[in-house]
Amino acid sequence: MSRTVFCQHEQRDTEGLDFVPWPGELGRRIHAHIGKSAWAAWLAHQTMLINENRLSPRDPKHRAFLEGEMEKFLFGGGAQKPAGYVPPEA
Repeated sequence: MSRTVFCQHEQRDTEGLDFVPWPGELGRRIHAHIGKSAWAAWLAHQTMLINENRLSPRDPKHRAFLEGEMEKFLFGGGAQKPAGYVPPEA
């Protein structure tokens, strides 16, 4: 049975995550207030950040940067795009 949450990113009721996706308080906050589609959007954005900025998830500085961007993206602080990023043509 799926759970419903009011997604703070999408500002609507939506299907909630099945698990806590990140350790600590931020992960619990995401689980309680972010829906599956918003989390999927974050994963796509995170992939872009990793690729465009050549980040390594193993580097503690890069992980801290990604965690800050995740919080901004999901909770409305305005996540950044990489410098010089040009979205692919549709």
